[in-house]
This record gives sequence, structure tokens and C-alpha cells, in this order.
Amino acid sequence: MAVLDHAPPPFFKRGPAPLALLSFYVAFSVALFVLDLRFHTLEAMRQAISVFTDPLQRLAQAPVRMLFEGSDYFQTLETLQEENRALHAARLEAAPAQSRLEQLESENERLRQLLTLQNREKAAGQASRILYTARDPFSRRVYLDKGEQQGLITGQPVIDEAGVIGQITRVFPFSAEVTLVTDKNQAVPVQVLRTGQRSVTFGLGDGRVELKYIPANADVQVGDVLITSGLDGVYLPGFPVAKVAHVERDNAYAFARIVATPTAAVESHALVMVLNPRQPLPPRPLEPEVDKAGQNKSRNR
Repeated sequence: MAVLDHAPPPFFKRGPAPLALLSFYVAFSVALFVLDLRFHTLEAMRQAISVFTDPLQRLAQAPVRMLFEGSDYFQTLETLQEENRALHAARLEAAPAQSRLEQLESENERLRQLLTLQNREKAAGQASRILYTARDPFSRRVYLDKGEQQGLITGQPVIDEAGVIGQITRVFPFSAEVTLVTDKNQAVPVQVLRTGQRSVTFGLGDGRVELKYIPANADVQVGDVLITSGLDGVYLPGFPVAKVAHVERDNAYAFARIVATPTAAVESHALVMVLNPRQPLPPRPLEPEVDKAGQNKSRNR
């Protein structure tokens, strides 16, 4: 009988009924929900919990994020490589046009300068292009792309935006030969812009010209600009020809040795201006001569 009256151990004791616990937890959750919704009582707790849970969430999402980001990286890299190849091909295709565009811009600028010089000097003419140079290495001649069919004649002066290039010495139906001022057979009447001293330049055949028949005591200095004097009836007066680069005076000689460099791009550019021929100069007046009787007679009588 003592055995039957013995109480069961605590392990077998039963607590509240499960239904009661469920009702309690549901009521507690609803109360917390209402309190948080009305008074935001759990906001601080939520933020405190997020401090610990946010790193865990980021760590859990890292593999998936790395997978997507790696896929995007390789896809973007392939796209960039394709665009780079396309841009490189387009640049190669546009390179000739770009080079040609730069050349055309340079030629247009030179044409504008030629027209400006033409208007400033009140000279008329037509633009032309240099085709090629003469085969003779000892001459300084070039050939233009215009000739007799375009109205060119022998003797017309040729200039660029900086000054005198030369003179047309031979004309063909569709081309013309220009002898440059640096040719040994070319002479240009000039005068020193600073002093008005008149002289003649002769080409040296090496890209320079020489100012001859200047007295040793003449006032000519390095840097003086030589312009056309217009005394030959070919060149209009006032066009730049050369700039004095070297002056050598020797008391043993009556004339100074003066070397100048052309102001125009004689050996460089391909665009020039061919000026129209000048109006013929008036004829020289008759020079009277005295006969034995002291009366004037004309030499042409």
C-alpha cells in the first residue's frame, strides 16, 4: 500500500495544457503587434537585432551575389572587347578620310590667304596646283595643272600667300612650267623695303637667292625684306620676294655679297596663285641725238 501512495517523480509532472499555451502566445503576439503598430515600441529592439542579423544575411547572400556579379563582369568584358574591336576598325576606316580632311583644311586655309593677298595687292589671277617638279636636278622648276586651255601665257607671275614663287616660262595645252626664283636662270627686280634701294635677285640653285650689284657701302642689313620693284613689267610692285640672311662686305670688291632666303614656300606647298599679266608699260621716250650742225635728231628717224 505504501508503494501505491508514492508520488510520481517531477519528470512526469504535466504543465499547462497545450491549448492554453497556444492561446497565451497568440494573445501575447497580438498585443505586441498592436503595441508596435501604435507606439513603435519594438523599433529599438528590431534595430538591435538587425545589427547581428545583417552581417549574417550578407554572408549568406555573398555566393549568389558573386555568381551574378561574375557573370555580369565577364559579359561586360566581352561587350567592351567587341566595342573596342569595332571602334578600332572604324578608326582604321576613318583614318584616310581624317588625313584627307586635315589636308583639305590646310589647303582651304592657304586658299583664303592667297585670296586675301590677291585682294590686298589688287591683283587678279587663278589658283593652280603643282603637279610635279622638273627632272633636272640642277634646275628649280615645277609644273602646274593648268595651261593654255585655261588662259595661261608665258611670263605670268606665280605667288603664294607669303610672296613670289616664280614665273611661267613655258606653256603647254594642259600644263605650264614655272621657273622658281631660286633657279640660277631666274632674275627678279627688287628693292629693299626699309630703304628703297633697288637691285636684282638671282637664284643660287640651292633654295636661296643672291642680291647682286649692291655697293659694299649700301645700307642693307640682315633681316631686311626684299619686295618686287615692278620695273620689269612682269611683277606688280610690293610683293615680298626674300629676306636678307647674310651680308658679306670686302673692301677688295666694289659690291657686297648678299644672300637671302625666299619668303614664299618655294619648295613646299602645292597650291599657288597665277596672276594675270600686267598691263604693258608705256614705250620708252625717244632719246634725241645731236648732229654735227647742232640740231636734234631722233635715233629712229
